[in-house]
Amino acid sequence: MTTIFKGSAVALSTPFTDNGVNFNELERLIEFQISNDTDALLVCGTTGEPSTMSMEEQHDVIKFSVEKTDGRIPVIAGVGGNNTAHVLTSAKMAQDLGADALLAVTPYYNKCSNAGLIAHFNAVADCTDLPIILYNVPGRTGVNICPAVYQELCCHDKIVGIKEASANISQIVEVARVTGGKAALYSGNDDHVVPLLSLGGMGVISVLANIMPKYMHNMVTNYLEGDTKAACDMQLEINPLANAMFMEVNPIPVKTAMRLMGFQMGPLRLPLTEMSQTNIEALSKLMQQYGLIG
Repeated sequence: MTTIFKGSAVALSTPFTDNGVNFNELERLIEFQISNDTDALLVCGTTGEPSTMSMEEQHDVIKFSVEKTDGRIPVIAGVGGNNTAHVLTSAKMAQDLGADALLAVTPYYNKCSNAGLIAHFNAVADCTDLPIILYNVPGRTGVNICPAVYQELCCHDKIVGIKEASANISQIVEVARVTGGKAALYSGNDDHVVPLLSLGGMGVISVLANIMPKYMHNMVTNYLEGDTKAACDMQLEINPLANAMFMEVNPIPVKTAMRLMGFQMGPLRLPLTEMSQTNIEALSKLMQQYGLIG
């Protein structure tokens, strides 16, 4: 089995200016992540707001991230969408720009049948030489990848990873069973990383790692190196903050948290709006308890 990474990959938030991407701050974020032991970098994933970025902006963010990371950790490019032809174009672009892997989410809004999911993802896998991580987040897309579909898709030699954010532990157990180690299993939810690791998972693709990269790396590393008690304790300790990252729609809370830590994240793009003052105060208080801000 090809493993793109083991540990914690950050689902990186994109810093914006009023009229584009703040590349100076993006470089700062990349260096912050690498210096704090993040194991892989996901750009243009949900937390990076790609749905409101132009193709040119996505191109430039992937290119910049590959260049600045310079092979120190893998760069995974988010290329999912609900137009298969567009996703194929994005996948080829990411490969040409030097990405190490792709993350492809289920088609949303127009949805599709199980047969459509299989055809869509196989088309993406056939168009590129890069390894692909399937991304299942039915709470956002309205589409769920069931275990039988995973079982068929993971027979494709390019489909080597699964990011599971269904929050359905029973389903995830069955996914782990039917795929039989053909694809690396990653948690897509920061509040149940250790449960997925107990099923043979390889790590997490994390929102929380934007503000606590070393903590998320250490939690997974502890588990993979056999210190399951330490990993479990860390999971229980961090869950209140992990849940706070979703007190409003992601990435509103995490981008707000990053601003509170001094990162120049710039504006959110409509239809996302600024966090309510009540929630900012609650988030700030919680971050103080975790020692993230004074």
